[in-house]
Amino acid sequence: MRLKKWNKLSERLFHDNGFWKYKIDEFEIEGSQKGEYHYVFTLGSSMVIPLSNKNTIMLVKQYRYLNQKDSLEFPCGSITEGLTEKENAQKELREETGYSAAILDFVGEFSPYTGVSNEMCSVFIGSNLAYSPLPNDATEEFELVEYSFDDIDKMISENIIWDGLTICAWTIARNRISDLLSITK
Repeated sequence: MRLKKWNKLSERLFHDNGFWKYKIDEFEIEGSQKGEYHYVFTLGSSMVIPLSNKNTIMLVKQYRYLNQKDSLEFPCGSITEGLTEKENAQKELREETGYSAAILDFVGEFSPYTGVSNEMCSVFIGSNLAYSPLPNDATEEFELVEYSFDDIDKMISENIIWDGLTICAWTIARNRISDLLSITK
């Protein structure tokens, strides 16, 4: 059985906060049901898994207001208009860790909020790092931390790392990182 396609009849902007847009579409499901769909429109996001020159993996600790607790995450951020996913990944890495990556390898993408947003998050592995900071947003405060490959797995299984984007990116990149770390040991 073929799934029915949803056709957009109209689209309107409800609110634009500068990072994403809240939109409302009128839709019809192939000649039958009509409805309204509320969603968040974004240009996407870029996440980097930085491999340090010491064969550790860098994460940033930051306070997450909505959850009222600290979170360990890979550097990530909304795509700035005019930047590619890769350029944005480099910018986020520099803002959040103070390092740039001579090598940024794309490893995959995922949708972090299916059903709520059109966002796709592009995941990169960053290596050959050099200190090259950019100023970060005044509302963002980061603590740079480094862990081993095995530590990351353990912290995910023990729910110490609970950020969904970080867990998903790790799932996508884990095998490639394992291969890269075994080559450099």
